[in-house]
Amino acid sequence: MSQQPPGKRAGRVFMIVAWCAGLYLATQFFGRWEQRQENPNRDVVSEQGEGFIDVKLQANVQGHFVASGRINNVPVEFLLDTGATDVAVPLDLARQLALPKGVPVTLNTANGQAQGYRTHIDRLQLGAIVLRNVRAVAAPGLDGEQVLLGMSALKKLEFTQRGGTMLLRQTTN
Repeated sequence: MSQQPPGKRAGRVFMIVAWCAGLYLATQFFGRWEQRQENPNRDVVSEQGEGFIDVKLQANVQGHFVASGRINNVPVEFLLDTGATDVAVPLDLARQLALPKGVPVTLNTANGQAQGYRTHIDRLQLGAIVLRNVRAVAAPGLDGEQVLLGMSALKKLEFTQRGGTMLLRQTTN
């Protein structure tokens, strides 16, 4: 039985460690890249001027406007939906946020009718824009924890869309 020189064995161990580190770093890099593709607005940038607050959002790869924000100071992810009448919070997330349970409502969704309940959000934040006492529904059947930011919130703002950019403006006067 032949004995390997000490340097050759150490080199082989170092090579295995280097490959593992490289795979780990590549996984981290591409995981973050994929998250940025889904939500390019993780760090929402706001601009404040005299009498207004602007938030500029970029569309994701599917052309949707997804942005990180807060409901009652808890981080959430919003999907802007001008076709939704109210802000729609997934039922499980509404329970986690301890949103008040109002009257039951029948919701017409893309998947048919569903039973949810009315609620309200004390404080909704997107960048520096803060909306108070926003009408919402707790909706079963919404996938994940993405909140549909519907017209009950968006009607309190001015918004324009050009290409892959949406500008939201809150007047402060």
